[in-house]
Amino acid sequence: MPIEIERKFLVASGEWKSAVTRRQWYRQGYISATPCGTVRVRLCASHATIAVKGPRKGCVRQEFEYVIPVDHADDMLSRLCAKPLVEKVRHWVTHGAVTWQVDEFSGVAAGLVVAEIELERPDQMFALPEWVGAEVTNDPRYQNSAIVRGAWRRTGRRHTGTTRAAAEPSAAP
Repeated sequence: MPIEIERKFLVASGEWKSAVTRRQWYRQGYISATPCGTVRVRLCASHATIAVKGPRKGCVRQEFEYVIPVDHADDMLSRLCAKPLVEKVRHWVTHGAVTWQVDEFSGVAAGLVVAEIELERPDQMFALPEWVGAEVTNDPRYQNSAIVRGAWRRTGRRHTGTTRAAAEPSAAP
């Protein structure tokens, strides 16, 4: 069974920018976003995918992702996906033995910057870079399907995060 094990954090500073090894612009939308899961279409300059993701249990969820023709993705984004679409630049940043993905959102989520790390197992330990802030893995406001609806703006804390998170295993319920 294909699974995604991912932890997500707010970004506390711009120190990560000097360590970027690669970047890619994405436009993505959701055909469906329910408590049972999401169906996401993602398009970048050279390729496109469709992903079916199950509900999150801690930092783990099922994920089925498939390459689709770019023109199909463009059509789905135009006709089938809820608006507004997610627009972001993803940056790959190596820290220690792992690669972080830092997403700088634009469009309706301009100003939001989050960092994600994909793990091999839920209890995997990793070093937190100094530029990482509060963990938001289990905060539904920071799911991409909720970010475009402005959910991340409805919070008592700043979206840049100032609380250091511990690199402890994420507990699954």
